[in-house]
Amino acid sequence: MKKVTIYTSALCPYCWRAVQLLKKKNISFREISVGMNAKLRKEMIQRSGGVTSVPQIFIADQHIGGCDDITALERSGKLDAMLAV
Repeated sequence: MKKVTIYTSALCPYCWRAVQLLKKKNISFREISVGMNAKLRKEMIQRSGGVTSVPQIFIADQHIGGCDDITALERSGKLDAMLAV
């Protein structure tokens, strides 16, 4: 399975929803909280091509987008294929 990284912040319902989807599917992921860390937020913005909202999700080095994007991938059946090595 490819490496998954998700940038989040506390009390963000979209972050919570995206994390719950990953957990439900037993997908290992690295969660990076950017709420109080300007350096990590800057890293997220650079990696995502300028997107400032959370969550921002990456599979390997591919930017997936946010909660709505990963949910759409799951609904369409494309998420599992993206995660496969």
